[in-house]
Amino acid sequence: MEPINEDIALFISGQTCATICCIDEQNRPYCFTCFYVYDKSKQCLYFKSSANTHHISLLLANGICAGTILEDNLDKILVKGIQLEGHAVKNTLFDLAPAMQYHATFPMAVAVPGDMWTLSINTIKFTDNSKGFGSKFHWDRTSS
Repeated sequence: MEPINEDIALFISGQTCATICCIDEQNRPYCFTCFYVYDKSKQCLYFKSSANTHHISLLLANGICAGTILEDNLDKILVKGIQLEGHAVKNTLFDLAPAMQYHATFPMAVAVPGDMWTLSINTIKFTDNSKGFGSKFHWDRTSS
């Protein structure tokens, strides 16, 4: 796996909310928003969601997804943002590290029922207009 550009890693780890798009039964896109924690060593996002949600039933049927991450405090002049593609899987009860990392970041989530999920990122396109208008940086899990 190619090491990720440090600017990309810093951006993802500095934000808290992602919009994820999965595919419904009619092959139409279906989006949801979630709080996440980024694991740089594994290039994945951890998120928590209730089992009875529509997006979780879709991810259980087909984990292929895409998503975006914008700055928590958006600067409309110096826009920075991530577009990503990946695959989401439900964590098992034995996957303690993601849950511990997530609940350390969002302690109020301990009180909310739900399952932990891991979205393994396969590709990233990072737009960073602070480096010049239209500056883009790419990362691909399969590149070496």
